[in-house]
Amino acid sequence: MTEDATLNRVEGPNLVLRLIEPEDAEYVHGLRIDPRYNQYLSEVSGTTADQRAWIERYKVREAAGEELYYIIERLDGVRCGTVRLYEIEQDQFTWGSWILDENKPTKAALESAVLSFDLGFNVLCKTIALVDARSQNDRAIGFYRRFGMTEVRRDEDHIYFKYHRAQFYADYRTATNLTRTETKR
Repeated sequence: MTEDATLNRVEGPNLVLRLIEPEDAEYVHGLRIDPRYNQYLSEVSGTTADQRAWIERYKVREAAGEELYYIIERLDGVRCGTVRLYEIEQDQFTWGSWILDENKPTKAALESAVLSFDLGFNVLCKTIALVDARSQNDRAIGFYRRFGMTEVRRDEDHIYFKYHRAQFYADYRTATNLTRTETKR
């Protein structure tokens, strides 16, 4: 699956998504243990070496077409986040592991979401994305709702959303115009 150059590296007006490599372990581990970014993530108890081993095991799932894990970079190559498409099935995928750090450019949330959902809907040709957020993560929940996602259920800890390809196409036109406008300034 990863031989396809479209999956290896995706470029937008201000950001690049590139598939994660074991050498990114220190960066990812740093994000996951940083209290500025991990408030709504599952707890991490391992080391950078453990993160590297996880990435190496992930690369097998990537090669099998089961998962895509991206490092988000600015155009100058500075890493500024992560995003993952996983549980890739016949007609759907789960979107998550989305973290943006202090190095992100303006509108990085919108652009990284558009680039990654475009991969799922247009490159992988899936029709549904599943997304969940911790119920206390008001910023993410608000973003998902503004993005046109539909809440499908909730439990004590999470709110679960579906995002349909047709809604993405409608949102994409608006989002693309916003990111293009931003880069012209």
